[in-house]
Amino acid sequence: MTVARRLKFVNCDRNEKTRMTTMIKVAFATTDRKHIDQHFGTAECLAIYQIDAEQFNLLEVVQFGQLDQDGNENKLAVKIEALTGCVAVYCQAIGASAVNQLRPKGIQPIKVPAGTSLQQTIRALQLELRDGLSAWLARAIEHQQQPDRDKRFDAMEEEGWCE
Repeated sequence: MTVARRLKFVNCDRNEKTRMTTMIKVAFATTDRKHIDQHFGTAECLAIYQIDAEQFNLLEVVQFGQLDQDGNENKLAVKIEALTGCVAVYCQAIGASAVNQLRPKGIQPIKVPAGTSLQQTIRALQLELRDGLSAWLARAIEHQQQPDRDKRFDAMEEEGWCE
């Protein structure tokens, strides 16, 4: 499976905050960019948003090409790569294989009923960011804010040992 189309949005408003506080990236499996209505493994499109307690922005929309679905685990790799930097992906359904590949990358899969409003889900996330984090979101933010452990130890190794 390949990415058929990827549209990234660039904000050119110089007056906007340059860095959102406690900003998270979240993906939604959607066909119409209004409702969460796709199974993650067969999703034709992922809409990726940047969200903080006060505002949200559509960062990119990733559309995937056609692929035979049965038994094709390779379809997941492209979708998971598209989620780089995301803390969660909201979808109608998700298989165990996808969950097992997302969790080590710090991406929380969240199943919601078919047709759940994307806007209402974003507003609920904003409320949670303002009023108190759930356990998964607190872990995701903590994981996101920690420096990459491997890089930190690599830098220490490059410094060498002093006796």
